[in-house]
Amino acid sequence: MSATHIKNPLRLLPLLASIVAISPLAIDMYLPAMPTIAEELSTTPTAVQNSLSIYMAGYALGMLFFGPIADRIGRRRVVIIGLLGFAFFSVALAFAESIESFLTLRFFQAAISSGATVVVPGVIRDMYGRHTAKGLSYVSMIMMIAPMIAPSIGSFILHFTGWRSIFLVLAVYAVLILALVLWKLPSSMPKKKNRQWLREFANNYRSVFANKTVRLDIFTSMFATFAFFCYLTSISYLYITHFGASEKSFSILFAINVIGLFISNIINSRIVERFGSRKLLRFGSVYALFTGTTFFTVLQLDLGLYATAASIFLLLGSLAFITTNSDALVLNTFAEKSGTATAVIGTLRFGSGALAGPLLAILFDGTPSNFAWLVLGSVVLVLLMQVFNRKASHV
Repeated sequence: MSATHIKNPLRLLPLLASIVAISPLAIDMYLPAMPTIAEELSTTPTAVQNSLSIYMAGYALGMLFFGPIADRIGRRRVVIIGLLGFAFFSVALAFAESIESFLTLRFFQAAISSGATVVVPGVIRDMYGRHTAKGLSYVSMIMMIAPMIAPSIGSFILHFTGWRSIFLVLAVYAVLILALVLWKLPSSMPKKKNRQWLREFANNYRSVFANKTVRLDIFTSMFATFAFFCYLTSISYLYITHFGASEKSFSILFAINVIGLFISNIINSRIVERFGSRKLLRFGSVYALFTGTTFFTVLQLDLGLYATAASIFLLLGSLAFITTNSDALVLNTFAEKSGTATAVIGTLRFGSGALAGPLLAILFDGTPSNFAWLVLGSVVLVLLMQVFNRKASHV
């Protein structure tokens, strides 16, 4: 599929964003219901919180599988499989009767849903070519609506019907998006089929990792995303438990933080054609070190809720510059293997995200200092990856 086959590529962006939004909706919508789920399933809140890390692990492994499959059988088919599977396991989750079944179903819900989302960057690459970063920014801007409203939707559903209905709503959402995919998303097939598909599967991964510049860009994206998942895992404790914010205040501050991502994506989409993804990625890496250090200092000095929220707003904005432009650079390098490249990015991202919860728990000392240290370490590693990349490319 290419831009020449689509009369107006912009019309597909809301649909592509809606597909990608499945992940933040599945992650964020049930957050307010965690205590209720723990009580009803006769388990601890910690056990339910582990479902977040399990979801990320399942998502990472799913992308590892579905990325090359999309390159082989076509993206539209993989999207359909992913949406159908997500709907099925969402319904199953609504009827879970034990924490063991809940955690198992969350893993499979994530793994199968990755089939739907892993193809989106490749579709954008086909539509926008060298302007991929601009297309990714547009999709990110639209998709940011999901994490902004997901906790509030979850709270609303929880108040009127109960936590099980949250997963039924997710299933309905997937079915609606599936209908739009069947109607609007063009078919795409690989230019050639290789009978030695297992060898091709392995060779695609090998070729992505063999490129040192791409490898460092992928690690850059991974460390930036790890910082984001540390935020996602810790933010309810930080705002509600540590600072004593109400649930309403938490929802407002959470939405404001996401606006930081939104604004950065708007700015990136406007200036990327002028400066290029490489320069903006380097800018984002330096900016992230500044915002990460600011966040670390604010928390260590305990400057209060609003100073912390402001520093997180800036931090998330800097991370948006990194992930959008690093992804674009990788995808433009491997246009014919975009599914595999996206799978590598997604697997390392969500794999690192799965480690965020356990690491935060191990380092927890009754204060948010574990969160602060992990974020600071992440942004330092982000900058180091780009320093190494610059030396490797002699730019």
